[in-house]
Amino acid sequence: MKKFIKYSLLLLVILVIALLVWGTFVAPYQIDYKEEQAEIPHLPLAWKDREIALIADFQVGMWLSNTETVKDIAERLAQRQPSAVLIAGDFIYHPIGDEPREEIREELEKDDVREVIQELRHALSLLAPLTEAGIPVYAVLGNHDYAMEKPDDTRLEWLAQQVETTLEEVGIKVLVNESLPLPAPGNTDGDPLYLVGIGSHYANNDAPQQALSQLPDDAARLVFMHNPDSFSHFPEGSAPLAMAGHTHGGQIRLPWTSDWSWMAMLAKNDVHTDGWVENYGKPGNRLYVNRGIGFSVIPVRLNAAPEVTLFTLQ
Repeated sequence: MKKFIKYSLLLLVILVIALLVWGTFVAPYQIDYKEEQAEIPHLPLAWKDREIALIADFQVGMWLSNTETVKDIAERLAQRQPSAVLIAGDFIYHPIGDEPREEIREELEKDDVREVIQELRHALSLLAPLTEAGIPVYAVLGNHDYAMEKPDDTRLEWLAQQVETTLEEVGIKVLVNESLPLPAPGNTDGDPLYLVGIGSHYANNDAPQQALSQLPDDAARLVFMHNPDSFSHFPEGSAPLAMAGHTHGGQIRLPWTSDWSWMAMLAKNDVHTDGWVENYGKPGNRLYVNRGIGFSVIPVRLNAAPEVTLFTLQ
């Protein structure tokens, strides 16, 4: 009996080690290019059957970060030629350190921030195939772009501004509670499709009403944000197609279930891990959550592969 217990424990240890090795060095680099059909009321004819790509959560600066996957994604999307690429925030990862958490962080470790921004510039340079192919790229900011790991952390506006400036330098348009008409595919005429970008939820900077107020009545629109929690603030019927990231698909979760995950265990509220989220938000609104490509806390993904979502508009 003792021998059986001994060998069982040894087998368990070997299994855990194998899973960690797989989740650290293999799974994070196997990108899931997921195709979805998405309906938008009043969609202009020029946009029918057109494709929009969504990626999220680069988390540049995280140890063992997989930023080289950005190159693979950019090259494959450049070949696929979607009509636009959306990036749903968290470009950098926690560059200030864990302590302290007060306003004094404003002046701390700016050399570390400069290093992370340099890494971000490198990662964004890997997106060059997209801009060289003439594909419009748009972004919103996430909580880590303000150096916020938790909602009660001090937000660093200067850091978010640095991230936004770096994105704009490489031709990525950042939306903060604003709307704009997307360039029509093939320079065709007709009614526009509007893109609505929402600010960071943790930074208390998500204002859907402000962004929606810039839209004409009954305008066709798609909405994107970093944190799925922002979705609950949208009025009825105002976000028939919304997209978010933030949760990394739970990052570590049991097979055959999306309800149990490591991130859900750490959270104080519901975690919407990935895919179409049912029974959430106001009537007439629909949310899709992308698993992102980076990590949070530990560089491991199990049963939560990094994702690029390709929406065909209907």
